[in-house]
Amino acid sequence: MIAKRALNLKPSETLAITAKAKELKKAGVKIVNLSAGEPDFPTPENIKNEAFKALKENFTYYTAASGIPELKIEISKKLKEVNKVFYEPEQICVTAGAKQGLYAVMQVILNPGDEVLLPTPFWVSYLEQIKLCEATPIFVPMDEKNKIKADLIKEKITSKTKCLILNSPSNPAGMICDFKELKAIADLALEKDFYIISDEVYEFFVYDGKTHISIASLNNEIQEKTIIINSFSKTYSMTGWRIGYLAASKKIVEAVSSFQSHAIGNPNSIAQKAALEALKGPQDFIYKMVKAFDERRKFIVKRLNEIPGLNCVMPEGAFYAFPEITQTKLNSIKFAEKLLEEAGVAAVPGAAFGSDSHIRFSYAASINEINEGMERLEKFCRKIC
Repeated sequence: MIAKRALNLKPSETLAITAKAKELKKAGVKIVNLSAGEPDFPTPENIKNEAFKALKENFTYYTAASGIPELKIEISKKLKEVNKVFYEPEQICVTAGAKQGLYAVMQVILNPGDEVLLPTPFWVSYLEQIKLCEATPIFVPMDEKNKIKADLIKEKITSKTKCLILNSPSNPAGMICDFKELKAIADLALEKDFYIISDEVYEFFVYDGKTHISIASLNNEIQEKTIIINSFSKTYSMTGWRIGYLAASKKIVEAVSSFQSHAIGNPNSIAQKAALEALKGPQDFIYKMVKAFDERRKFIVKRLNEIPGLNCVMPEGAFYAFPEITQTKLNSIKFAEKLLEEAGVAAVPGAAFGSDSHIRFSYAASINEINEGMERLEKFCRKIC
């Protein structure tokens, strides 16, 4: 018999759509894939070269469960210089990607019946990980621009509230939590005594002069209540390397390290050496990539708002557009299915993110591919509207 926790799990819609698109492509169907949540740039050469070097030097054995010391030292430097928040290396744990880090944190702080505040729309895996911990998700609506508001969070707080998941810039809506709201959320967390899990994997993907602010940087008190989750996947186009990190109080990091020692043993040794080079090496790759994404962002949103039945708010960060599809009279799952089957365009239904009236398009694709996708989408929408 399969355990109930596994039976109640829903597979990732993002990965499922991507897999179906690849199957159709393999069968000879010309697919425009705008579903993938990963940069379309290759990992920089200096990072790959460091991995080759680690292999040649036989750095292929177990490491400490929480990661190699030199990588934690470099992450500590990065957090201080970039995020304006100081964590000792002992307060950092290297993880097998941000997703595994999130799951490890939830496993060590959540008990059955604890409530987790989850702003909606949310990244697909948050909900399933909460359920795996037998905790209760409490959905918090965002405003009409998909922005997180402290007042809406306050309405959902109870005596069972254990933590809030804060994702800024956000997936799927691409919105950034404003400083005023961050301060108000921090005050709430201190007043009501709950943790903040701050998912900051899209920290560098910000546009229009916006800046990413880590909530942990506001003051020492909120830093103690914050668990920063981050990854090398997006920033350095290292999605398949499965390497990330978290920063938190020593008590939480010790618990996560113990959990990892039994769950994964340790993060991949080669990927750790590559991540070390990512932090120490040249950073110009990031800004070139973000500049390209900014151009694509403006292009795709302009095109989406020209298509009948769609309405798209300009995202402030990440690399997703999240248009509303209410006027098409289709729910998001049916829309995504028909769009893939009839137009050959892969996108992710908003239902996967808790909003059935939206659809997510990734603009981590070339301008030509995005343009082709928008041409097909327009024909599809004109036919159904």
